[in-house]
Amino acid sequence: MAANWSVVWPVLVAVLAAAVVGGAGWALLRAHRLAVGQDRAWRAREEARARELSMAEVDALSWQEFEEYVADLCRRDGCTKVVVSGRSGDLGADVVGYLADGRKLVVQCKKYAPHRSVSSQDMQKFVGTARLEHGADAALFVTTCRTFTKAAVGLALRQDIVALHRDLLGAWVKGARLETLIPLNGGGGGIRRRPSA
Repeated sequence: MAANWSVVWPVLVAVLAAAVVGGAGWALLRAHRLAVGQDRAWRAREEARARELSMAEVDALSWQEFEEYVADLCRRDGCTKVVVSGRSGDLGADVVGYLADGRKLVVQCKKYAPHRSVSSQDMQKFVGTARLEHGADAALFVTTCRTFTKAAVGLALRQDIVALHRDLLGAWVKGARLETLIPLNGGGGGIRRRPSA
């Protein structure tokens, strides 16, 4: 070994240098990935905070602004071709669009005071038009009030209508995704995928 030291030491130095450079590179790469991940998480939180309204702010919206806001929530969650009717005589289709998986979404929006309830009559009107008139695969009844009457909830469950009351709307406003809210109210999801025309 001593006789070959002049040949061995440059190899040892090169191996040691490569290990140091490799270790430093790995540490830098790991620190970079951590920093990028933290930056992405921070940006996502800031974007969510910027676009979210508190329920108090939702309550301050006019019914027209509420319909636009619900349409924006649908777009945020990946819905496409989202249109707001914005007129009376829309036959219960205040917002129409397509879920990310291609199903047609029809939304009825009711801007009610928090203490009110959605009646069976309101639900009956929507049930009668959502699928027959508008061809909904997924039908969503969104309201700012706290409850649906027992009869309205029963009808919604039997007819596969998603009944989104104030608490679920608040979760949606705060960032819950529409696809996670749909299954919370009975089936509510309609058929898996609408056949392409």
